Amino acid sequence: MTRRVLLVDDDIAVREALGQTLELADLDALTAGSFVEAKDQITPDFEGIIVSDIRMPGRDGFHLLSYAREMDADLPVILLTGEGDIPMAVSAMGKGAFDFLEKPCAPKELIAVIERALKTRALVLENRRLKAQLETGDPAARMLFGTSGLAEDLRSRVRSVARTRAEVLVSGLPGVGISKVAEVVHLCSPLSKGPFGKHAAVGMDSSRFAEAAHNATGGSLFLDEITTMPMETQFALLALMEQGDHPRLIFGSTADLARAVEQGLLHADLFYRLDAMQVRIPSLAERPEDIPVLFRQYVAQAAEQSGIKPPEIHSELLADLMARDWPGNARALMSVAMRFVLGLQDGDAQEVATLGLAEQMAQVERSLLQEALRRAEGRASAAAKALKLPRKTFYDKLAKHGVKPEDFR
Repeated sequence: MTRRVLLVDDDIAVREALGQTLELADLDALTAGSFVEAKDQITPDFEGIIVSDIRMPGRDGFHLLSYAREMDADLPVILLTGEGDIPMAVSAMGKGAFDFLEKPCAPKELIAVIERALKTRALVLENRRLKAQLETGDPAARMLFGTSGLAEDLRSRVRSVARTRAEVLVSGLPGVGISKVAEVVHLCSPLSKGPFGKHAAVGMDSSRFAEAAHNATGGSLFLDEITTMPMETQFALLALMEQGDHPRLIFGSTADLARAVEQGLLHADLFYRLDAMQVRIPSLAERPEDIPVLFRQYVAQAAEQSGIKPPEIHSELLADLMARDWPGNARALMSVAMRFVLGLQDGDAQEVATLGLAEQMAQVERSLLQEALRRAEGRASAAAKALKLPRKTFYDKLAKHGVKPEDFR
């Protein structure tokens, strides 16, 4: 969630005091002494919120509020005044201010309002990203959700391999959505207008394989769990691959292919061909920050399928979901989303509920620290910057959770 706050106040002492209050609350404070100084920060893609004094020389807080709403009607603006003017407060709220506080306001009260505004802003930005993904013509962006670096890497890898005609292996843990990613590879390829044949390789004999390949002519053929395909059929598959005139071949596997070769389950020649071009799908445990995005999408899909209005998703539920290990990955998250939409009791939620909120949040925080370090290849300063945390705060959190940057280099 974004932690950025643009603080606008012409009084230097007040501005510095409020800025320190924000930093102590682990907020990323940007300060400005006037509207003119602040306006360049106020853009439609500004990820944070605004806290501004009302009475300032020149352009006042009302002008700033009006300008911010022109840039982005959903950008939260909290206005401050030292006069306790009730009509002014009513006017501010009527003009679209998120909230109105009287100076001097207690730090606890200020931070509470800011936190609410930040949550509102985060939800708006997340919904916009989802809408943009759905509206874009790019199948990878439209169908593979997530805002993490790993999610973006997955989309990039899918687009890259899709441009070739070579066979592709899509791999990952059970439940990550191998068949879906395989379909996206097909849709991103030059053969996207051709058929997409999807078959389980287990027990597939040579004649059924030949029929499946024929039906997928001009498109792509996806064979899931390739290590379960009978060896006789694997020989037929290799022969077809040597001919060159065949559908685009996409394979799926949750198994260790090298070990499958050792066990005699996979032909060595097939292994070497599949090892050349892979798409590995990261598990939910590797990218917990994508769980809220995925869950919202699955809830929307489940609600549409059931003809039910999507229920409100509270931040406490999202924290619960992010605290889980998710051995079942996306498939399990979809099931939880469906039960949530139908109002059914989620057994896993009861298990997570046995943890206190502090324990749940600690699990989430630790996973986010690890992901930031993983993406920054162990460079603590880069990870702290990515999380928008002061260095000291970042190192304190690392020590608290026993996380060491050198483990990610």
